[in-house]
Amino acid sequence: MPELPPELGDLARKALLWAQKWRWYERNSLPWNRARIHWELMRRQAFARWPLHGNVLEALREGRLEIGPQTLFEPGVWITAPGSARVRIGEGTFLNLCVMVAAVELVEIGSHCMFANGCFVTDGNHRFDDPDRPVTWQGFTTKGPTRIGDNVWCGANVVITSGVTIGERSVIGANSVVTGDIPAFSIAAGAPAKVLKQAEYPRPGRGPSGSTVEAR
Repeated sequence: MPELPPELGDLARKALLWAQKWRWYERNSLPWNRARIHWELMRRQAFARWPLHGNVLEALREGRLEIGPQTLFEPGVWITAPGSARVRIGEGTFLNLCVMVAAVELVEIGSHCMFANGCFVTDGNHRFDDPDRPVTWQGFTTKGPTRIGDNVWCGANVVITSGVTIGERSVIGANSVVTGDIPAFSIAAGAPAKVLKQAEYPRPGRGPSGSTVEAR
């Protein structure tokens, strides 16, 4: 068989490399992988409206992505947990359009949490300290696990950074950047996010009049 002209051989090599990259980056879109992802979610009583991005299938199968029942992912949710990284999401949690969860070691999200459009939750920081390497090649560091308690509500475009803990039943205002721990029952906002006030709830067993409240 005659050899290809050099220009065609170079084109064939580029086409092969492109196809390999397409298969990797679009692996969730392959019909058999999409079906497998839905099967794994069904087994956990969770649901995703397509598209769902990230290395979801392998993380589910390896037990590194834990999803509680009745959890819902809206279109464009992206979950990435490479290597040995883990993501845990409790039951009944709702991730709206284009929410991204990126784990280097561990990201934990409690039950019945709500994340509005465009939120970003991570336990990682991108390195940039080596002047001799492109930033895209420098990898990640982490300050420790990022943990979000039960019943936390994050407004649109909230960013939650590495090593942060947000206590249960806290509310984080839209466009906030959470760089430090937020106590339970807090209402916080800003960049960096600061606690504005504590949430108040009626005492158990009292009527709805609001005459007796408890600051938590």
